[in-house]
Amino acid sequence: MRRPDWEREGRGWPNRDASSFVTAAGLRWHVQRMGQGPVILLLHGTGAATHSWRGLMPLLARDFTVVAPDLPGHGFTDPLPGHRLSLPGMARAVAGLLDVLQVSAEVAAGHSAGAAILARMALDQLIRPQVIVAFNGAFLPFRGAAGHLFMPLAKLLVLNPLAPRVFSWTADARAVERLIRNTGSVPDRAGMEFYGRLIRCPGHVSAALGMMANWDLHPLVRDLRRLEPRLVLAVASGDTAVPPEQAERVRGLLPSAVIDTLGRLGHLAHEERPDLAADLILRHIRRGPVRWEPAGHLFIPKVLIRWRAIGKSAPPEHHGRSS
Repeated sequence: MRRPDWEREGRGWPNRDASSFVTAAGLRWHVQRMGQGPVILLLHGTGAATHSWRGLMPLLARDFTVVAPDLPGHGFTDPLPGHRLSLPGMARAVAGLLDVLQVSAEVAAGHSAGAAILARMALDQLIRPQVIVAFNGAFLPFRGAAGHLFMPLAKLLVLNPLAPRVFSWTADARAVERLIRNTGSVPDRAGMEFYGRLIRCPGHVSAALGMMANWDLHPLVRDLRRLEPRLVLAVASGDTAVPPEQAERVRGLLPSAVIDTLGRLGHLAHEERPDLAADLILRHIRRGPVRWEPAGHLFIPKVLIRWRAIGKSAPPEHHGRSS
């Protein structure tokens, strides 16, 4: 089943100069790294890839080392075997990548299912960030009939090798635009182009379906009350993929969670307005939960004191190994 090829689908890929390929956890990963400073880990959602962070990464890289992989089977990263496609399996795979990269994330941000992976990683002590920012985070199972139908349907589609191919064959520009608009977001030309490239590869579609088919969120719901990092739920009121009211249900499970809004944007709010997404992340980093100490005219967390103050001039480009 054809997968995205770096020399074909990756031609002109956003932030391509920041890309590298790393072998970890038995997979060849596509990873983007840029900037200098404390590490921010970004995990995209189901069906996406690093292009999802194309506008946000350069903004955060002014003050941080930003690390963003393509999740297994997505974009240009190898797929996981079926028995490792669960949420804990995906979390362990990403942790294996971080071990090889020798990075420790002090802040983590995830979109949709990427936020659930980060929460699972933190609960399993695979990462220890101070803050997790969830952009329209998908933490809860579907309710009612949708919950009973969704996973079995996804499993049936995965078992049928024709399903990803048919989906890819019918993914013309209008179909891609319709798919994005159905999430409540207004696609830009770049977003449509890069999502289209991926969706037209059956291997990418198959990985996304496989991830959904093996996605059991009930253990995460059970464990969420034990989450130690500060959880920020960034919610867009126009999101039609993950209902905004889910954030209140998540806060019911974890009363320390903070809800912040991204206005009337859709499910891909961080792509529609990366400036607002960057401001939200920086705002919550400045709030803690670590102890604050003065550094010059700014106040920054003690854990960040060894790095330059937030908001200073942009760093030189850096695409090497982080330590």
